[in-house]
Amino acid sequence: MATTRQLAVAAAKACEEKKAAQITVLDVRDLTSIADYFIVCSTSNERQARAITDDLRISMRGKGVRELGVEGVNDAKWILQDFGDIVVHIFHESQREFYDIEGLWADARKVKWTRAAKKS
Repeated sequence: MATTRQLAVAAAKACEEKKAAQITVLDVRDLTSIADYFIVCSTSNERQARAITDDLRISMRGKGVRELGVEGVNDAKWILQDFGDIVVHIFHESQREFYDIEGLWADARKVKWTRAAKKS
């Protein structure tokens, strides 16, 4: 059974596989009871944001984690996916700076994780 941290890293890697940018994993366990980890990432277009959302749902289901809810898919400027202990924020790059999730949760520890090697 994977730990919540391992599942958060797996979610970040699933976002990376769909070419999400600026992926950050925040450990918010000591700051809130709503989740243990936030994943924040950016996309350049709405189609990509929806593709990340769909792929993440499938990837997490394969790890035994159900999506509890999703918001923002229609306009896809900020999609929030709730997997219980893990909440994923998928921002259109024009919205990420405005909402500044990392700034709001500045006391959260950033989780170091290994990104896949770039293919040539």
